[in-house]
This record gives sequence, C-alpha cells and structure tokens, in this order.
Amino acid sequence: MADLTPVEGQLDAYNAGHIERFLACYSPDVVVEDGAGTTLMNGREGMRAEYAPFFAEFPKLRGEIVHRINARDYVIDEELIHGWQAEPVRAVAIYHVANGLIDHVRLIDG
Repeated sequence: MADLTPVEGQLDAYNAGHIERFLACYSPDVVVEDGAGTTLMNGREGMRAEYAPFFAEFPKLRGEIVHRINARDYVIDEELIHGWQAEPVRAVAIYHVANGLIDHVRLIDG
C-alpha cells in the first residue's frame, strides 16, 4: 500500500491554499500529466507557476474526496473540486508515491 502521508498532506495544503506546504508533498522532479498522458507540469517550479496563481484567484478552492483506492505505490482519488466553477467539478487524480513523496500525477477532470 502507498504511503498516504504526502497525498493527505497535499490535499490539506490545497484546501488551505498554502503553496509551500502543497509543493513539499511532491518530489522536486514530479511530472503531472492529463488523462491522455500529455505533460502539464514538470517539477515543483512548474507546479508553483500553475498553482500559486490558481490558489490566489480561487481562495475558496477545496477538494473533497469521494472515493479513494490505495493500491501498491498508487493512490487514486475521485474528487469533487469546489470553489473553482459554479458547480463542483468531478475529477480523478492518480498519484504515484515513492520515497515519501508524490513523483507522478495523472489528472482527469470532467
């Protein structure tokens, strides 16, 4: 089973809009992809460039876990994202955890 510590930590930081705590849950060379495997962000600094303005623009942003699967080195979260659009956005995040940090993410939103 994957270590849930970084996944829980990044969710707590996301919900608090705290960019430094959020990024600390990811490996320095993390790769974030969309559902098709297209790279969206590379590394913590790539994530900072995307998420810092996002957190600032949407201070009521909050992720709610609907369902979680913990299998081997992966954590798969079905989420509802509140505070971004008028209605909650359903999304799936697939996290790979290695050495206590998230080193790969695949994001699928709907």
